[in-house]
Amino acid sequence: MDIKLRLKEKILELMKSEGYRPMTEGEILVALDLDIKEADLLLKTLQSMEKEGLVVKNRKGRYGLPERMNLVVGHLEGNPKGYAFLIPDNPEMEDIYIGLENLNGAVHGDRVIVRPLFKPSGGRLEGEVVRILKRASTRIVGTIECRKQFAFVTPDDKRFYFDVFVPKSDTAGAKSGQKVVVSITRWPEGRRNPEGRVTEILGYEDEPGIDVLAVIKKYNLPLEFPEKVLRQAEQIPEEITDEELKGRLDLRNEKIVTIDGEDAKDLDDAVSVKKIPGGYRLGVHIADVSYYVKEDTPLDKEARKRGCSVYLVDRVIPMLPPKLSNGICSLNPKVPRLTMSVIIDFDESARVKSYQITPSVIRTCERMTYTAVNKILEENDEETIKRYEYLIEDFKLMEELAAKLNRKRFERGSLDFNFEEAKVILDENGRPVEIRKEERRTGERIIEEFMLAANEVIAEHMYWLKVPFVYRVHEIPNMEKMYALQEFLHNLGYSIKGIKNIKPKALQQILEAVKGKPEERVVSTVLLRSLKRARYSEENLGHFGLASHYYTHFTSPIRRYPDLVIHRILREQLEGKLNEERQEDLNEVLGRIAKHSSERERIAEEAERETVQLKMAEYMAGKIGEVFPGIISSVTPFGFFVELENTVEGLVHVSTLEDDFYRFDEKSITLRGERTKKVFKIGDRVKVRVARVNKNERQIDFIFEEKLD
Repeated sequence: MDIKLRLKEKILELMKSEGYRPMTEGEILVALDLDIKEADLLLKTLQSMEKEGLVVKNRKGRYGLPERMNLVVGHLEGNPKGYAFLIPDNPEMEDIYIGLENLNGAVHGDRVIVRPLFKPSGGRLEGEVVRILKRASTRIVGTIECRKQFAFVTPDDKRFYFDVFVPKSDTAGAKSGQKVVVSITRWPEGRRNPEGRVTEILGYEDEPGIDVLAVIKKYNLPLEFPEKVLRQAEQIPEEITDEELKGRLDLRNEKIVTIDGEDAKDLDDAVSVKKIPGGYRLGVHIADVSYYVKEDTPLDKEARKRGCSVYLVDRVIPMLPPKLSNGICSLNPKVPRLTMSVIIDFDESARVKSYQITPSVIRTCERMTYTAVNKILEENDEETIKRYEYLIEDFKLMEELAAKLNRKRFERGSLDFNFEEAKVILDENGRPVEIRKEERRTGERIIEEFMLAANEVIAEHMYWLKVPFVYRVHEIPNMEKMYALQEFLHNLGYSIKGIKNIKPKALQQILEAVKGKPEERVVSTVLLRSLKRARYSEENLGHFGLASHYYTHFTSPIRRYPDLVIHRILREQLEGKLNEERQEDLNEVLGRIAKHSSERERIAEEAERETVQLKMAEYMAGKIGEVFPGIISSVTPFGFFVELENTVEGLVHVSTLEDDFYRFDEKSITLRGERTKKVFKIGDRVKVRVARVNKNERQIDFIFEEKLD
């Protein structure tokens, strides 16, 4: 551990002590019994801690912990209406509402310090930004509108509430209606908008590919790999040598397959299963990426920076160069590949009896798709069965074991959200031509259960070894959100058991109770939003959603950086290299890796979701005037949302219901006509006409045609 880190820990320990009162640098120097020569190091450490938001310096030049000075550190979640919420670093704290007048120049995504102001009786906690620690971004993507002497850019991200003023000299020749990237030169103050200069012109929105490119630029996703990263990737051999097989379990003659989607190219997991006396033997074989990507090399640093691969609607932005992700690391069929294997023996009830974790070498015999496996197991498709005749018994055994693992998981209370994902099919010009529902069928569920089982075994194994590690955690829900959920469910006729000491089982019972009912989707959505976000952590805090005491992410090292780190730690542990010094080094860095990986995952999810919504809106823009059947998915005071069979959702605004004046009933979550007594409620089947589509806002407006019930 370096001197600065040790000093940082000493400072925090001092400030957490019971009798501590805010001190100056000099007083801290004396309190920590430091030499005067160390004054400069102390000052630099305090300044660094202040930038991180770990300590706060008050107006009198005294330092203390934010929480002990009635201050809260976190990041802002903006709202298009101009206000924001502080999401505190401390997951135990409630979110804090910040009005536009109290943002003091802070914008969506910024890391800030907030002073709580008051909490009205029964209302939400409010606050004021007192310091901006770190800007989320100094770049904005938007559409430029040029005037004679100046221009302004309307941000694509409506949570960035202000238009950006651009002087005529800083427009770089951009023309009205073009998508541009603007660098902020002056942040908002009072009533004054931010200022900026155009640094990149992307093109007109209706040009092929510009819409997705704008999303990529908005989230600052890296399109190209640095030259030194590509050079390192090029030096990696494309074939395995005999020397590399030493010390590895040789599984090249085993029947091992990959099962993925049709368009997957980065195949990082393969499976095998066989019957053994008294149970089953499951093999989960994961690409040994850590063998090729060594710590602190250009490849590793770039992977850490990216955090994960991003799967946009029209492309993949990979974490590792294609030479690795689609080449030597991908478990392509009928070629030898280096892997880390978890071989688990289960009893007949799918309880773990024993396991082995080992470096291995495999040669997959088939590159299976979910479609092919589902044809075999669900449709008894003769042609597919004949093609894979030698594997049919293996697939049946996989189905049997996966069903038992699923039952066991269900019995302990694991939550299973059965949301149907949408896949947008594009033509060669990037135009959407179809929206399909992506179902989780037998093939998908087999892989899901096997990966969960492997992740749990690895997490528990490492936990009991008491070595530094990265866990995938999902904490117990916030009680305020649980009470709000309880109220929502009560209006629909459901209640949560044991809410004061909430268990996953209680929420699982709700999901089971609504299964197949009209309100299933909205209840599942509200319940999911009431839970905390899963994240990475160097501490094992358990996984509430899976009702699991030990969980990690081990199975996707090609596309998730934490998995790569976990493989590295596993290898070092197996090779006896986790000495005290190495463990100290890991303890120092794993918290930062976990936090950064969680942030990158959130950005990837937002970008992925936005490109899908973008293309859905574009698809529906070609359907204006057409009528579709759908189901009312939620009801609000301003109208109701209708979900079509292709999962597209749009709003029927209350102002378009011209046959009556409709009032919202909060208790029954319905809109009720004053004169006709006509009622619109969640789950009603209706026909709607597509009225308007705003692609920029990702907003679809419907007109109600008739009820179908």
